Amino acid sequence: MKKIWNQLGHSLFTEDESSRKTKHILKTVFFFYILVLLKVIVFKYPLARLEAIAASWTKEVVWEGLGTANFTLFKTIRMYIRYWGKLNSFENLFGNVLAFVPLGFLLPFLQKESRRFWILFLDAFVLVCCIELFQLFTAFGAFDVDDILLNCVGALLGYAVFSRCLRGARRTQEKQDAPGAPGTVG
Repeated sequence: MKKIWNQLGHSLFTEDESSRKTKHILKTVFFFYILVLLKVIVFKYPLARLEAIAASWTKEVVWEGLGTANFTLFKTIRMYIRYWGKLNSFENLFGNVLAFVPLGFLLPFLQKESRRFWILFLDAFVLVCCIELFQLFTAFGAFDVDDILLNCVGALLGYAVFSRCLRGARRTQEKQDAPGAPGTVG
C-alpha cells in the first residue's frame, strides 16, 4: 500500500515515464468512475423504465418535479435519521457521501487547479448541481438539496485523503532535494 501512495505522490511532482503511466491509469480509473457514478445516480432505473420516462416527458414533468423536490436543507437527512430502522437510511446517507469520495481524491491528481480546496469544492458543487438539475428536468430522479450537501461532503472527504497524500509527497520531495540527499549535488 505504501508503494501505491509513494507512486501517487511521485506523479504529482515529476513528469517521468512512471508518472505518465500513473496519470494514464488515474485518467482511466476516473473515466470508469464517472460512468459508474452516472449509472448509479442518474440512470439507476432499468432501461425500459428510462425509455418510458423519456417517451412520456412533457414540460409538466418539470413542474411536478419542482413540487416534489426538496429545497429545505437537512429535511431529508432528518427524515432518514428519524426513521433509521424503517427506511434505507444507511444506504442513502452514506451512499450519497461515499459515491463522491473518489471525485475528491482523483480530480486533484488530474487537474492541478483542483488541488486548491475551493476549486475542488466548486468543481464538485457544479457537477452535483448539474446531476440534480438533470434529475429534476428529466424525471430520472428527484431533486434534493440534501443530496448536494452529502455529495459535496463526500468529495471533500476524498480531497482530505488527497491532501494527506500531497503532504507526504511534499515531505518526500523535500528530503530528496535536501543537500546531501542521495542523488543531489551538495
